[in-house]
Amino acid sequence: MSAVICTEGLTKYYGKTLGVADLNLEVKKGEVFGYLGPNGAGKTTTIRTLLDFIHPTRGRATIFGLDTHRDGVKIKKQVGYLPGELELYKNIKGGEFLRHFAYLRGGVDWKYVQELAERLDFDMSKPIRSLSSGNKHKAGLIQALMHKPELLILDEPTVGLDPLMQQEFYRIANEAKKQGQTLFISSHILPEVERICDRVGFIRRGKLIKVEEVLDLKEHAFRQIEIHFANPVSKEEFENLSVVKDVRVEDSVLRFTVAGPLDAVVKTAAKFEVINIISHEPNLEDIFLTYYGGDENAAS
Repeated sequence: MSAVICTEGLTKYYGKTLGVADLNLEVKKGEVFGYLGPNGAGKTTTIRTLLDFIHPTRGRATIFGLDTHRDGVKIKKQVGYLPGELELYKNIKGGEFLRHFAYLRGGVDWKYVQELAERLDFDMSKPIRSLSSGNKHKAGLIQALMHKPELLILDEPTVGLDPLMQQEFYRIANEAKKQGQTLFISSHILPEVERICDRVGFIRRGKLIKVEEVLDLKEHAFRQIEIHFANPVSKEEFENLSVVKDVRVEDSVLRFTVAGPLDAVVKTAAKFEVINIISHEPNLEDIFLTYYGGDENAAS
């Protein structure tokens, strides 16, 4: 699968302040890639550099194999972008705003714009100044989606949307993926990333610390295991296993944390009469906290 986004040693300093350092990242064609990190981690810097709104201190980036600085205009024709901080013209109606962007893009299928507006419950006849923040966000989403771009770069795509509209966005995102579009999503809503993303990258203090398939992350994450035995067992039997930590025994119930394959755990448990095994599967929030547990702003 070819790379749609590729960065090589991408680095950006604001004076002496680091934005992002030595970023080596590939986003594959047709995938939904989630980009996670605390405030100030470098997510927005990455996006703005990819779109040539700011220039890197060193390193380079390509989109569709084109240099993001030299070929920025050509790239933007094939990209739909929703910024995290959305500013809209206030003295026009929502439909006029969207027609303006349609004109700038050389024309779009207006029936598709109307379909998106209907699905997202966006009233194009209302002046933008009268819209709630959630409805302004819908306008931003529609302008990013309406020309069916090869690449969607969406910064916090469901902020301000109610649960029903969030679900509708997930459906739209999945449809875009099925049509071969690539999505690069910066988000702090972890169930959202877990639901729609194929891979996820964690960035911290300007450095990319992990990129992995969402399913693989779950396999490698810590799980809470609870085993009920017919009779009391000694916790020493399990404390010696390399994948096990935090072993606790209460009567005939053994509780512990495990990271990695369960084969050794199952074989050790099989020495005794097992009544029940309960595995508390990790979600992406648990995994996120594994990487950011020491950061005060780890949820954004």
